Amino acid sequence: MSFFDFGKPKSKLGIDIGTASIKIVELSKEAGRFKLENYGLFELESVDEALNAANRSAGGAAQLSSQDLAWGMREVLKRSKIKTRDAVASIPSFSTFSTIITMPYLSEKDMAKSIPFEARKYIPLPINDVVLDWSIINIANQKLNQSISTSNLVPPISGGAKPPVVEVFLVAVPKQETERYRDIMKLAGLNLRALELENSALIRALLGNDLSPAAIINIGGRSTSILIVDGGYERIGHNYEIGGFEITKTISNSLNISLKRAEELKRSLGIKDANNNVIQQAMSSLIDMMAFETKKTIHSYEELKNIKISRVILVGGLANMPNFANYFGTKLGLPLAIGNPSARLIVPKELEKIQSELNTTLTLAIGLAMREI
Repeated sequence: MSFFDFGKPKSKLGIDIGTASIKIVELSKEAGRFKLENYGLFELESVDEALNAANRSAGGAAQLSSQDLAWGMREVLKRSKIKTRDAVASIPSFSTFSTIITMPYLSEKDMAKSIPFEARKYIPLPINDVVLDWSIINIANQKLNQSISTSNLVPPISGGAKPPVVEVFLVAVPKQETERYRDIMKLAGLNLRALELENSALIRALLGNDLSPAAIINIGGRSTSILIVDGGYERIGHNYEIGGFEITKTISNSLNISLKRAEELKRSLGIKDANNNVIQQAMSSLIDMMAFETKKTIHSYEELKNIKISRVILVGGLANMPNFANYFGTKLGLPLAIGNPSARLIVPKELEKIQSELNTTLTLAIGLAMREI
């Protein structure tokens, strides 16, 4: 699902503007597979500044000017020697509104006319102030394969027959946000080929064409995103306002040390069960709450749909913290795997040693660059 779509480049960039960093991935296609050509990362702020941003409602990227963000992107491109300028960028989940609605299906033309009126019931903004996008994701309780066109799947309506009921994934983005991102890309010297939801890119990077139910846990600096995916589409997207910065802050307060030192201890000791691990107790209560919130969200969907979610995928910088995945999985009581978007990539041999770190850090950017244009 995207809001702009122009042409088909040979290789393209996936651009993830996070709370504390800009991540750019360049992918091309080789023998039907995506190939990692290049990548770059630019830190927007120090740990102290990032923690302050974490306490603001819209995160670090929203507080920085378009000129600052564009400058950061140009720095990434220059340092990484990336020449490609065609880009797919993500728009943060807190800047969007999405939901699933049900309505009778008549034709795609009639749907396109009806949805703006139907959307007024669900979107808390004037329709004229947003860009709408939608996809049919379910017809008569039969999940759709995304690669098959809707027109081939919706049964024809015979005279007097009741039209089928369809589920529609509806997205609205404020027009001022789409314009802002277009301006940022233009200032950075980039050609914005598509603007896409973060969660859509995560699903593409981690699940591909797998339509089975799954949960994706994306632990960022400012918050933890809990995403339930079924049939290849987002069903529940829940943000829990605890992330890596809050854990660093808790360690700092508990041990009366600087934020920088707390971040260093978090990355080196993690949540390993050892006698010399002075930060485990400070972190465990927050991580336990994150696991509890995740478990509650998963069980809520399982009960609602009478299905079982057997896969939980973990991504985000915190996934690299020593023993975090094992601890989180134990508390969750479900099999947990660290996301591996590079499994669908051809990765240069010189990057294989840091592949696991790239997987958790660059997942969103990889998913964006994978988007077919």
